[in-house]
Amino acid sequence: MSERRAICPGSFDPITLGHIDIITRAAAMFDKITVVVMKNANKNSGSFTPEERKAFIEKTVGNIKNVEVDIYDGLLADYARQKNACAIIKGLRAMSDFEYEFQMALTNKKLNPEVETIFLTTSTENMYLSSSMVKQIASMGGDISSFVPEEILEEIIKRLKK
Repeated sequence: MSERRAICPGSFDPITLGHIDIITRAAAMFDKITVVVMKNANKNSGSFTPEERKAFIEKTVGNIKNVEVDIYDGLLADYARQKNACAIIKGLRAMSDFEYEFQMALTNKKLNPEVETIFLTTSTENMYLSSSMVKQIASMGGDISSFVPEEILEEIIKRLKK
C-alpha cells in the first residue's frame, strides 16, 4: 500500500492552538502531513515572514514524527501534485469559512483531480480563534497565552505589542 500524504496549508500568521489541533488530528489520519506556509493573495504581507512562520510551526509540531513543514508560493493544486498528496486538509470554524473553503476545494479539484479536500471542524474551544484576532489582542497588550503555543508566545508578543 502506498503512503497516504496530505497537505495542511495556511498562512499561519502566527500559528494558533486551533491550527495545532487540526494538524495533530490530521497527522493521526495520514502517513505523512506537510504543513505548508502559503502566501494568501487576499491578505497583506503578514506580521511574520514565511521563514519565521515555518520556524514557529517547527517549534510547535516538530515533535510529531510524520509532520514536515514547508513554504510555497504558488498554486496549492500544483504543490499537492509535487508532494504526491491525496488530500488537502482544511479546518473550518464557521459557515463563513465553509463558503470560501468550498469554492477553493472545487477549484483545486478542477486543477488537480487527484486530490481531495477534507474539512475538519474545529474543536469548540477554538471556534472563535483566528490569527487575526491573536494579532489584534497582542498589539493592544492583551493576554494571548491561551490562544498560541507556549513555545512561541514571547516571540509573538515581542513582535506585535505596540
